[in-house]
Amino acid sequence: MSEVSVSIVGAGNRGYDAYGNILSHREDTRVVAVAEPDEEKRVRFAKAYGIDREMCFTDWKELLAKDRLSDGIIIATPDRLHVDPLIEFAKKGYRILLEKPIAQSADDVLKILDCKETSGRVIVAHVLRYTPFYKTVKTFIDEGKIGKLIGLEQTEKIGFFHFAHSYVRGNWRNEKESGPTILTKSCHDADILHWLTGRACKKVISRGKLYYFNEQNKPQDASNRCLNCPVEKFCPYSAVKIYLQDNTDWPVSVISTDRSLKARKKAIKYGPYGRCVYSSDNDVVDHQTVFFVFDNDVIASFTMSAFTGKITRTLNIYGSHGEIIGDLESGNIELNIFGKEKKKYEVEKISGGHSGGDYGLIEEFVAWLRNDKNFVSTTLENSIHSHMMAFAAEHSRRLDGAAVSPGYFANLKKSDLNER
Repeated sequence: MSEVSVSIVGAGNRGYDAYGNILSHREDTRVVAVAEPDEEKRVRFAKAYGIDREMCFTDWKELLAKDRLSDGIIIATPDRLHVDPLIEFAKKGYRILLEKPIAQSADDVLKILDCKETSGRVIVAHVLRYTPFYKTVKTFIDEGKIGKLIGLEQTEKIGFFHFAHSYVRGNWRNEKESGPTILTKSCHDADILHWLTGRACKKVISRGKLYYFNEQNKPQDASNRCLNCPVEKFCPYSAVKIYLQDNTDWPVSVISTDRSLKARKKAIKYGPYGRCVYSSDNDVVDHQTVFFVFDNDVIASFTMSAFTGKITRTLNIYGSHGEIIGDLESGNIELNIFGKEKKKYEVEKISGGHSGGDYGLIEEFVAWLRNDKNFVSTTLENSIHSHMMAFAAEHSRRLDGAAVSPGYFANLKKSDLNER
């Protein structure tokens, strides 16, 4: 089996903990270079994955200036820094795995699509398609086990502490820095609903807002930071509870490269992750419901909520002759064929993030780099429509639930919209 080489741009949580870690355990793959402006993260990455000093770069432009260093490259930079590196590395001849979302705006997504060098060279990290759970659900639908598809309901239960970590205190808290939550968090869900139906979305209706994490809901005696806050012990969103307990894996791994208790205390004393959730600079939506109407009149309802105890996605699919009920995190799927006995399935558990989706994505990426696989499910071209669905959902929300077509953002050909 031939070995392939990969470079990684961005050594944060996704670049280091997800992609770097999975690739380092493969015998057929070698990580040869990293670009990361944060010196601590760059050094940590190089030490963990055996990167030569001369193959460590302070930013993506330094790496780009070298002759092509690897077969493939993974772009795991902040969302606002996707467009230029993607286009330039595509021009250099790299095959690329791009962290989602593709870009922060519809215009930038189309700018990437219009660049001829990106054609056939980019995979988008829509990891849900690669999970055993959603692969099983897709098979049941395509085999007609529940008859004609009528409707779908999906709920993304973000989890109260996850939302506080990522979307109130963290990198995705502010639209100008990243984008709306329906894009940065839930473009996964738009993609999976588009994939499961196999149809183009013709209409989107959405309502939601930032309901809770603001000054109006701040307890009277609360301070602006969690350390030494008089009401901290009563607050489920407390940084002390989230970051200063026994766990040192995610999300603790995000706040400091040094996971010692002393370093974590320093991080929440001075850094963004110690701020009161009611006094941060967050402005993204914390609860939103969307109706996606597809061109065969199938309706999918989707709810994204911060206010859940579990972190999972739940799914109900309705067909003319049966229904599918599932929970992503548990891996449990119930197939109910009307008039017959219900069947319960527990899908294969695979290590790695996103219920095995990260592992499945890397498996496909490496096979593509080896030319063992010509068709990859989440190419750039196949991922455009779900992003337009997300942009339409956000536009509808801002219009108080007015119906919006994904085609509002792009004059895409029908054949493009129906890509599966």
